[in-house]
Amino acid sequence: MKFTKLGTSGLTVSRLCLGCMTYGDTTKGWHGDWLLNEEESRPFFRKALESGINFFDTANVYAGGTSEEITGKLLQELARRDEIVLATKAYFPWRQAPNAGGNSRKALMQAIDDSLTRLGTDYVDLFQIHRWDDETPIEETMEALHDIVKSGKALHVGASSMYAWQFAKAQELARANGWT
Repeated sequence: MKFTKLGTSGLTVSRLCLGCMTYGDTTKGWHGDWLLNEEESRPFFRKALESGINFFDTANVYAGGTSEEITGKLLQELARRDEIVLATKAYFPWRQAPNAGGNSRKALMQAIDDSLTRLGTDYVDLFQIHRWDDETPIEETMEALHDIVKSGKALHVGASSMYAWQFAKAQELARANGWT
């Protein structure tokens, strides 16, 4: 397996990342019957690790949170925590309740705590916002992400599925404020 640095960080990741959206409980969430349960998922995690993949990505919303549960359980069983890079994402509502989704400070703080519980770990290597949130000031989002890193719950932060100008705006705001 070939490895590279994650962006401009010092974090070394395999060039291939195992996306874990397909692993979960078929009775939870919106994913339907194409999910693989824990036993069906195990060979994929084992093969990924045997192939040298150290980077695993999931999200709080995948399979109603059960993707994080399976990912966490299988990685605890098959790998050493210090040898893997664990990433998760937040934005989409994980339950029907006010503040259960989006990138507000309240939503992100709850999302990281819930994800850590489901993953069975004290920290994630990479915590990402899954989408841009037009209803939350980006200043609030970026400061919350910075505080999550400072709390030790995430080592790095990132973003997924946004326009280039949105990434640039968020990064410039972080740079100007000395945030992560």
